[in-house]
Amino acid sequence: MKMFPSLEKRYTKEQLRVPDAQRLAHEIAFAPVTFQVSRLMEKFGIFQLLTDAKDGLTADEIAEKSKLSRYAVKVLLESSLTIGTVLYENERFVISKAGWILHTDPLVSINLRFNHDVNYLGMFRMEEALLNGKPEGLKVFGEWKTIYEGLSSLPADVRKSWLDFDHFYSDNSFDEALEIVFSYKPATLLDVGGNTGRWALRCVDYDKDVNVTIMDLPQQIGMMKQQIAGREGAGRIHGHGADLLDKNTPFPRGFDAIWMSQFLDCFSEDEIISIVERAAESMNENSHLFIMETLWDRQANDVAAFCLTQISLYFTVMANGNSKMYHSEDMIRCVEAGGLKVEKIYDGLRSGHSILVCRKV
Repeated sequence: MKMFPSLEKRYTKEQLRVPDAQRLAHEIAFAPVTFQVSRLMEKFGIFQLLTDAKDGLTADEIAEKSKLSRYAVKVLLESSLTIGTVLYENERFVISKAGWILHTDPLVSINLRFNHDVNYLGMFRMEEALLNGKPEGLKVFGEWKTIYEGLSSLPADVRKSWLDFDHFYSDNSFDEALEIVFSYKPATLLDVGGNTGRWALRCVDYDKDVNVTIMDLPQQIGMMKQQIAGREGAGRIHGHGADLLDKNTPFPRGFDAIWMSQFLDCFSEDEIISIVERAAESMNENSHLFIMETLWDRQANDVAAFCLTQISLYFTVMANGNSKMYHSEDMIRCVEAGGLKVEKIYDGLRSGHSILVCRKV
């Protein structure tokens, strides 16, 4: 299993001294507690109070300003002190570098809300999900086979956190992705798994002549049409409802480009091969399939690789029970098994994305 050099250096040799390893082991054991403490330090505005107070604040001052009891403030602050998100200097609490990042980094905020609203309760059923190959944690919200079937029916706050998470990771790469895709000059583009139509809207804005068809579950097509209604270029965006898990569902033909953004990670390897096979059948010798994914082994740093491999367990427990954030070798093997070859890989897009450009063999 190959990795980018920065990751290989990190993951092939022991990095920790014994005391540090012991600390990490206990952090793991108490992870549910430290997660909720840190989330509530943000929700109750304590991180903001400490950010605003140059010289720090006492526990009593924080209790007064936050309207929390002194007891609540003390247990949160003392836990946060040992977590490392606050420091105690000159008889006052001040925010640490880690606390400041938790408070100000939008990606951390997105991940925090996603894990609390979407994942937290369901993760209790990870063992069942791994043994059964089904998203057993999804039962906390409803009796669907996958989260995608129930997305439009999720509680409003859960759906918002899911969409914010999904859009943040993809939208940050769209500017670079548009330049790559349209350098191949497609007149027609099939957006597979197009969700709410955000990529399609960017395409029709970028190229005033392109026509985009979104291929997704029928309920997703309905949600997409609501989202794009009245938007400029919406007349060049079309819907094609289909269940891609049905191996008998063909791809529509005649498209210059097929786009799959953060899509194939929603499927098992066998399902990916089936999807690629059907995409290949619809392509001609001049067509291109563009696959944009956050491949965990092609990340510039270990923080990104850490986040992505943890997100894999969201797919295990909540989404569908059998997919993950893939290693590039596994993704390329599936593409080739589906009858296509990877012609070129663009790495280093924002949010850690890579684009695989594929053609018929």
